[in-house]
Amino acid sequence: MSTKGVLVAAGMGLLLAALPAAAHHSFAAEFDRNKPVRVTGTVTKFDFTNPHSWIYLDVKEADGTVVTWGFETASGANLFKRGFRKDSLKPGTVVTIEGFQAKDATHTGNAQKMTLPDGREVQLGTEENPG
Repeated sequence: MSTKGVLVAAGMGLLLAALPAAAHHSFAAEFDRNKPVRVTGTVTKFDFTNPHSWIYLDVKEADGTVVTWGFETASGANLFKRGFRKDSLKPGTVVTIEGFQAKDATHTGNAQKMTLPDGREVQLGTEENPG
């Protein structure tokens, strides 16, 4: 293969590798900064993943029904830097999460801060979306 062919192939490889990063959404595309939300509920699941981790809570509504909220957080890597580990948040733990609701008004939000049962507050938001 010629040098030009190798350079074209390498360039195409770099372009294809960048596609997943381009597909990553921005905060404003999904969440509404004008819809702050604060819920207290019981952790049912904690997905410690990249590009974003997720915390799921069962929240009791005023009428007694229980709804499940899903909160997007910073990446697992960023949470790890803040001292979080995948076993840091166990199912059954009651927490309060503050953040912003999804634009589609579902029980989905972008978490900025979480208060643990002992009163400690944990920053969950990303650097580009500080709470």
